Amino acid sequence: MTFKPGAFKSNLLFLFVLLGALLVCMIAALMLGDYKISIAKILDVLNLKIFDIPAVGISKMDQTVIFEIRMPRILTAVIVGFALSNAGAIYQACFKNPLVEPFILGASSGAALGAALAILFSGIFFNISLSAFVFSFFAVFLSYTLAKNGGIVPVVGLILSGVIVSSIFSVCVSIVKYVSEDAQLREITFWMMGGLYYSKWQSLGEIASVTGVCFVALCTLAWKLNLLSLGDDQARSLGINPEKYKLIFITIATLMTAVCVANVGIIAWIELIMPHVARLISGPDNRWVLPLSGLIGALYLLVCDTLARTVAMAEIPVGIITSLVGAPFLIALLRSKAKELLK
Repeated sequence: MTFKPGAFKSNLLFLFVLLGALLVCMIAALMLGDYKISIAKILDVLNLKIFDIPAVGISKMDQTVIFEIRMPRILTAVIVGFALSNAGAIYQACFKNPLVEPFILGASSGAALGAALAILFSGIFFNISLSAFVFSFFAVFLSYTLAKNGGIVPVVGLILSGVIVSSIFSVCVSIVKYVSEDAQLREITFWMMGGLYYSKWQSLGEIASVTGVCFVALCTLAWKLNLLSLGDDQARSLGINPEKYKLIFITIATLMTAVCVANVGIIAWIELIMPHVARLISGPDNRWVLPLSGLIGALYLLVCDTLARTVAMAEIPVGIITSLVGAPFLIALLRSKAKELLK
């Protein structure tokens, strides 16, 4: 691992640039949509809702669209993008492999099975979000347990176990879809495409609280993540138990992934792509990779979601748009780092 000399100033500059770009995009997202809203109305509604300052010319429709529909959706996009990007960065740093991320280890297929069961057995099973969360978490740790051999988790074994677990859970989802009624089948399919259309303040609070706690923990442990990135042998020589801290970091990353997937469905590629973009900017130092990848992911998902609800007459599931960019990126990654991926 080599750190860029004089990187502090450039990384700090990029951090502020990303924050500024994110703020601009959030304002634009509030304005754009079938119901156009001016900046003046946005400020008036925010003053009314937050500071209880009355405003002239603000309708009930303006308040509902800004504060009850677009605001929670925009904030959800920002936090989900931030959380998923950090989860991907953690996995890639822990296992020194640019292809490892929670979705490859079964997080998405596990969540899909949990959601499908909740929809099929509506009123009997858990609610959709809780069921998806539990199954997503279970799938990743099942992959980790299957890959563990003599206290060591080889990367190739982890990826293979993730493929196996994902395949099993995907077959189970297919069975659930086969026995579902038409309305249930449509709901399962739509959920699996991923989207932020059901974003509410309550679900935003769940995602924000878990992500906030996890990110604070990551900030205190980022230097240990740097040591893990050096390799297991070097980490041990520096006094770090690699298997113990891998488990800690995997737990943190999986928690963030599971709570996001449980609330917004499967939005792929963010965990894989954004950490690479951050490393191109900051180098391998995870003290910078984590916040930068988080902000890049937040910006990316916000832009994709804004496009999803504005470019066509009917809203497009945001997972489709993120995949349009993600698939070509994975092809380029495989071509450029084929040897590294097989280590």
